[in-house]
Amino acid sequence: MKNKRPQQIYSKSLKKAFLLVFLFLISQMHAQILGCTDPLSKTFNPSATINDGSCSYRSAKVKPRYSAQLPAVLHETSGLTFSDNLLWTTNDDTDTTIYGVDTSGVIKKKIGLQKVATKDWEEIVQDSSYFYVGDFGNNVSGNRKDLHILRIEKKSIEGNIQKIDTISFSYSNQTNSTKLKSNTTNFDCEAFVVIDDSIYLFTKQWKQKRTTVYVIPKIPGNYTARLKDTFNVKGLITSATILPDKKLLVLSGYSKSLSPFVYLFYDYDHSAFFSGNKRKIKIALPFHQIEGIITQNGLQYYLTNENFTRKPFIAVPQQLHQLDLSPFLSQYLQK
Repeated sequence: MKNKRPQQIYSKSLKKAFLLVFLFLISQMHAQILGCTDPLSKTFNPSATINDGSCSYRSAKVKPRYSAQLPAVLHETSGLTFSDNLLWTTNDDTDTTIYGVDTSGVIKKKIGLQKVATKDWEEIVQDSSYFYVGDFGNNVSGNRKDLHILRIEKKSIEGNIQKIDTISFSYSNQTNSTKLKSNTTNFDCEAFVVIDDSIYLFTKQWKQKRTTVYVIPKIPGNYTARLKDTFNVKGLITSATILPDKKLLVLSGYSKSLSPFVYLFYDYDHSAFFSGNKRKIKIALPFHQIEGIITQNGLQYYLTNENFTRKPFIAVPQQLHQLDLSPFLSQYLQK
C-alpha cells in the first residue's frame, strides 16, 4: 500500500476546512433572519431575528390620564425635563426664568438666569451636571445667525454666581441666508437630546413636515451641525425625550391643524434613530399646541401645551398632561 503524499493530505484538509466554513456561514444565515421583530406590528415576522425597520402599525389614538392647568405665568411653556423630583420648563418669550413644577402643575421653584437674554427658547434638557436650554427657534425669518444652546451648571444655578456658557452652531446644509416668510423654513428647531458627549438636534420643517437630525458636541464652542438623517413625521416636531440604554426616542409634535401626536422610535441601531421601529400615536387633544415631553421610565410621559386662543371659538389654556404609553411600549421595554 502506497503512502499518501503530503500534498494530497494538505489538499484534503483544505477542502474539509472550506466545507466547515461554508456550513458555518449557512447556519449563520439561517440564524439571522431580517424582518419585523415587534409583535405589536401588523407585519410582525415571528421568524425574524434582526429588526430591519420594516414594521408597520395600525392607527392608534390615546387620551391623557389627566390634565392640569398651569399657572398663567407659563402661558408659553416650551420644553420639559425632569430633575430633583420636579418637571422643569421655560417660556418661549422674553422670560429668562426656569420653572420647576410638580406633577399637578403647581410651581415649586423659580430660578432666574443671570446675565442671559432670550430670543426664542424652545427646549430644555439635562444630564447629571447641567441644564441645557435651546435658544434656536428660527421660524420668523429662517436665517438666524445666533443659534445656540445655553449650558447651565446645576450646582451653581441657585448661587450668587451662576456658571453659564454657550454652545453655538449653524446647519451644515443651510447655504442660503435669504430672509423667508414666517413659518416656511426647514431650518427651525424645537427639540434636542443629550447622549454621552453629543447633542442631537431634531428640526421642525415647516414646508416638508419632516424632521432632520443633526449632531454637535455638548461642550462649549462654535460648531457646524452635522446632518445625520431625515424622517417624514408628517407634522411639526416640538420636543424630544430619550432613554438611551433602552434605545427608545420619543418626539412630540402636532399637525398643521393642531392635532398633537407622539412618534415612537425604538429598537434602533446605535444613534441611527430611524433604523428601527417607527410608530405614530395621535393624542386626543384637539387644538393643543404640545411643546414639551419627558419620561423617566418609557411608559408614563408628561407633556405640556402652551396657551392657544382663536376668538371666538377656541380657547385652550396652558396645561400639563400625563400620558400612559405602556400598551405600546411595555412589551418592548420588558425584553
